[in-house]
Amino acid sequence: MGILNVTVDSFSDGGLWMDADQALRHAVNMAAAGADIIDIGGESTRPGSLAVEVQQELDRVIPLIESIVAECDIPLSVDTSKPEVMETAVRAGACMINDVFALRCEGALEIAATLGVPVCLMHIQGGPRDMQCDPEYADVVGEVSDFLLARADCCELAGIPKQNIIIDPGFGFGKTLQHNIDLFKAIPAFVATGYPVLVGISRKTMLGQLSDKAVDQRLAASLSAAVLAAQAGAAIIRVHDVDETVDALKIASALQSS
Repeated sequence: MGILNVTVDSFSDGGLWMDADQALRHAVNMAAAGADIIDIGGESTRPGSLAVEVQQELDRVIPLIESIVAECDIPLSVDTSKPEVMETAVRAGACMINDVFALRCEGALEIAATLGVPVCLMHIQGGPRDMQCDPEYADVVGEVSDFLLARADCCELAGIPKQNIIIDPGFGFGKTLQHNIDLFKAIPAFVATGYPVLVGISRKTMLGQLSDKAVDQRLAASLSAAVLAAQAGAAIIRVHDVDETVDALKIASALQSS
């Protein structure tokens, strides 16, 4: 899954793709590099980020979705928590909803159920503004797993079929470094729930803490994490660096199988 943030304040690529033509070219390049799906977001969820209005988010993502659909046939995901954006994005051509709040915002679950597309449910403790202030868990793996399974149950009760539900432990969203490490080691346990698992760890702070590298120097760390996540059973790896990640996964798969 290639990341395409149409934001000014995302932690890694904020402001890079605000120009419509550049954003379209980036999407086309990611598709050519081997992305299976592109995740488009118009609101940053980095620590300390502020919410944007519905219309502003729509103005950022809908024209881009329409232009990508007209240019190439790569599947598109919309990274949003707002039901209005979910509905408009799917009508414009998106075929998946990726929600950091796991469809808990008012009206989101109901809208998602009517749209009939896959949904990714992510775990977050708190919200973007305060999630990294002092995250605490008695049992991070158990609590995150229980939350995701409960949200999956809510989705199924609302009419979303199990095969359309993906879960995401939410690395970096209300977690310390140790919490993230514990969750990463538990990827096989999340896979064992029967739901496909999305891992979004590309360039994140935990990799910087482990490698002592700035955000723009975390490619090697991101590739290592992507390969390990895939080997642990993750179904979707959400990344900024599509070309390099595709190569790393190809090589790891070929050498491991031989």
